[in-house]
Amino acid sequence: MITASAITFLRNICEKIPVISAMIGLFLIAAPSPGQKVDDIKLKNYRPRSIYNIPVTNITKAKYPVIDMHTHVYSRNDREILQWIKAMDACGIEKSIVLTGATGVRFDTLMKMYSKYGDRFELWCGFDYSGYDKPGYGPEAVKELERCVRNGAKGVGEIMFKGKGIPVTARNKIIMLPDDPRMDPLFEKCADLRIPVNLHISEDKWMYEKMDSTNDGLMNASDWEVKIENGAKTHEEMIDRFENTLKRHPRTTFIAAHLVNCCADLSVLGRFFNKYPNLYADISARYGEIAPIPKFVHDFIEKYQDRIVYGTDMDFNERIYRVTFRILETADEHFYETDLFNYHWPLYGLYLSDETLNKLYHGNAERLLMK
Repeated sequence: MITASAITFLRNICEKIPVISAMIGLFLIAAPSPGQKVDDIKLKNYRPRSIYNIPVTNITKAKYPVIDMHTHVYSRNDREILQWIKAMDACGIEKSIVLTGATGVRFDTLMKMYSKYGDRFELWCGFDYSGYDKPGYGPEAVKELERCVRNGAKGVGEIMFKGKGIPVTARNKIIMLPDDPRMDPLFEKCADLRIPVNLHISEDKWMYEKMDSTNDGLMNASDWEVKIENGAKTHEEMIDRFENTLKRHPRTTFIAAHLVNCCADLSVLGRFFNKYPNLYADISARYGEIAPIPKFVHDFIEKYQDRIVYGTDMDFNERIYRVTFRILETADEHFYETDLFNYHWPLYGLYLSDETLNKLYHGNAERLLMK
């Protein structure tokens, strides 16, 4: 078998002696290229392929009609919206909830764009933070919320409370926290208007751990690292502040985005479910975090099947939808979706019951939207 060094030697000769190059050109083309050197492989380039010869389930359409409770403004013109609808139709997505986070003219423009497609999309607005750092904030923001609802908003979200620090060059900004008293009038008005609020609290625990070889989720964590500096809050403090918010506003329906970013310890979310009947959670963009622990997550979702809703938050295409269906519906084992989720973990199907799937895909969302 020819070695890598021999191939290199021959190539050097070819550069110097054209005649020899012509004679052995075909040989070089056919020669095997040297394999990757293990010591040179970077973690970010690790793309394992399952070696197991085990069943693979190909699900093209969800078992029940789906309401996707967590999307954003992925399409910005009629052509792109029609592409989105085509993907939804192919995979059984009945409706997409578009969390615009917008107010004012931007919200009105988006509403005009999407409303022509009937019930396929439902738009939620944001909160107007103009003057948030000045005395007297609140009444005008409440008026804008009411105006957006009159113009078609069916909910509010995605409202971000990540607790990240403010750079030194922007210290005049305020780190927004969900239990800030200035938020109270807005959350209470949502209760009056009977509209739900989607809140993004903190980030997953991996983003706060040391960025070294001991970090279980390093491939993703390094991109989303939260450094506790410049006023940043810890994961635990943000979760505590979220609970304060639930206590302060028992009439308001909250949807915790991404399982309240407690995938590493779902018992936290379970405790909240037990204490606060006004709380729901969406499963969006956390399939890569929960599919490595299928039995525990299966039991958790089955237990709280009335409180969790389906969502994607990963743009739109048929492949994304079908990967989520495979994780939720099947008992498939040891498969990878590194390109979608950016983790090195093998994934496993949760094999949820038909009753739970029906609620997760459709029933719970329908109940929320009719409140």
